[in-house]
Amino acid sequence: MDSVEAITGHYESIREEDRITSGLGQLELLRTQEVLRRHLPAPPARILDVGGATGVHAAWLAADGYQVHVVDLTPRHVERVAEELGSLGVTAELGDARRLRQSDASVDSVLLLGPLYHLTDRSERLLALQEAARVARPGGGIAVAAISRFASLFDGLARGFLFDPEFQPIVERDLAEGQHRNPDDREHWFTTAYLHDPEQLRQEVASVGLEVVDLVGIEGLAGWLGHLGDRWETPEGRAAILYSARAIEREPSLLGLSGHLLAMARSSP
Repeated sequence: MDSVEAITGHYESIREEDRITSGLGQLELLRTQEVLRRHLPAPPARILDVGGATGVHAAWLAADGYQVHVVDLTPRHVERVAEELGSLGVTAELGDARRLRQSDASVDSVLLLGPLYHLTDRSERLLALQEAARVARPGGGIAVAAISRFASLFDGLARGFLFDPEFQPIVERDLAEGQHRNPDDREHWFTTAYLHDPEQLRQEVASVGLEVVDLVGIEGLAGWLGHLGDRWETPEGRAAILYSARAIEREPSLLGLSGHLLAMARSSP
């Protein structure tokens, strides 16, 4: 099975949209919203959401007044966007981040909030970044998400996988190479992916001629503390958890603590 088939098979078999729309998983969604809203142009700017899945981000962007078009590899995702978000003006198509069909300088901002997770070859990640730069207008914003190099280590510790001798070699390879594999397709051990060192993400984005204007950790420590779920359900608890993530979002020594990194860049004027 090639990498595209593996990735689409993974996302066809699960409901990825549920991961960040319920419980403590919403921390990733709300923090991503915060960071994007700091940098996106004002509505009704045109947003190309590449790897936008079932439109979790497209939905709130459309509600904010943006014109959103989703590109995704997975047929189920594209169908869901058309069925559930068409009334909001969101459009969608099957496509690949490495070969976008959009014209040069045709959108105001590009979101790459998933494609770099699964492009395990650096050359392919750079292709996706180059394509985003190509279709963005001069000076347009590009948001690039990545999984932290330390994600499987912390996730394994938090959820007990690290105590399984079969999981430990996976973590060792992740830490050494960033290449995450789940050869036996064990549940909750994720699929084929690439895990970024924070500074490496900055360098890859900059290497295609984009200016990195911000690089933040999304969840901070709270993303690994499942016992905070009850706290998240209260306004005071949610505020404290969000504060904890904001407080260290740019601290260089703690960037990799977050499960997800978000680089905000801009194309050449």
